[in-house]
Amino acid sequence: MEGCSELLRRSKPYIAMISLQFGYAGMNVITKVSLSKGMSHYVLVVYRHAFATLSIAPFAIILERKVRPKMTKWVFLQIFMLALLGPVIDQNFYYVGLKLTSPTFSCAMSNILPAMTFVMAVLCRMEKVDLKKVIYQAKVVGTLVTVAGAMLMTLYKGPIVEIMSSRHAGSNSPAAADADPSGRNWFLGSIFLILATLAWACLFVLQAVTLKQYSAQLSLTTWICFVGTLQAIAVTLVMEHKPSAWAIGFDMNLLAAAYAGIVTSSVAYYVQGLVIEKRGPVFASAFSPLMMIIVAVMGSFILSEKIYLGGILGAILIVIGLYWVLWGKYRENKEKKEKEAMSLPVAQREGEGCELASSAREIIGVAISSSKQVKAEETLEA
Repeated sequence: MEGCSELLRRSKPYIAMISLQFGYAGMNVITKVSLSKGMSHYVLVVYRHAFATLSIAPFAIILERKVRPKMTKWVFLQIFMLALLGPVIDQNFYYVGLKLTSPTFSCAMSNILPAMTFVMAVLCRMEKVDLKKVIYQAKVVGTLVTVAGAMLMTLYKGPIVEIMSSRHAGSNSPAAADADPSGRNWFLGSIFLILATLAWACLFVLQAVTLKQYSAQLSLTTWICFVGTLQAIAVTLVMEHKPSAWAIGFDMNLLAAAYAGIVTSSVAYYVQGLVIEKRGPVFASAFSPLMMIIVAVMGSFILSEKIYLGGILGAILIVIGLYWVLWGKYRENKEKKEKEAMSLPVAQREGEGCELASSAREIIGVAISSSKQVKAEETLEA
């Protein structure tokens, strides 16, 4: 029994991350169906982050009531920019790219996020690059490989690769019509996906700065979702002039908004945070290519999605580059921890030396005071 419980304990992070990838994959497929049936992506962004705000806010209010920092004008300005980058720019561009391409293609393109974040961090001088060391060479080469994979997926189609039910599936569904790689829409969708990933990378860099001043993560996420909802409403009022676009019932549109807001913006954030806390961000990021495989299988069955050779080759390059970047980041963090561990005994010895010196001073002081007291008593006796 003890062995089974220990095995279950060790397996929890793996089970959590695999389940999370199924959750993300479901979001891509459900959203694709909803967008293909005519739902406005502007309205979907509003409803998604409204659901996310309502889901996260109670946990932030209860769990962080004692540790929530004071809100300042500068922090609110950063939250405003984070909401603009994430809920508004990233999500709208991603949904447009998803509608014009396919779920599998969109998932594969999202794997360039770690490499793009690394580039943004270098430009902002948050990351250093020493090309004499192997770890930095791996991060640079991995970034170049992911970019090459993204370009290959965008510019090269190739022959159809038959996967499972796709050989028998028809291409008359709205989803298949929108995701025709032979048309101009596919190229535009690729550009939108790259811009969405760029906005998400900028959000990561800015969020790292904001967390140093506003360390309550749940509260920060709630604020980002809430402000992003208000911004998305303003954008939707400008871009969508038909009141009917806001109509939503108990259908696929409601499922897409609720699923994306609750599962991938609330539950996923909480689960991923627990895994990162226990096993680190590299472990959590390593599971992202699994989502692409799950979406490819689900898309083949549900959406009659066609898989092309160019997409497979590009996805392989992106995954290889992703793991190079993650390996370099893992080795860099390991070196930092080793240096901190080596410097810790020195500090401890210095602290122990100070404690010994303090104790010695106390002993000497007691001895001197005792000596003075003895001399005073001898003087009185004389």
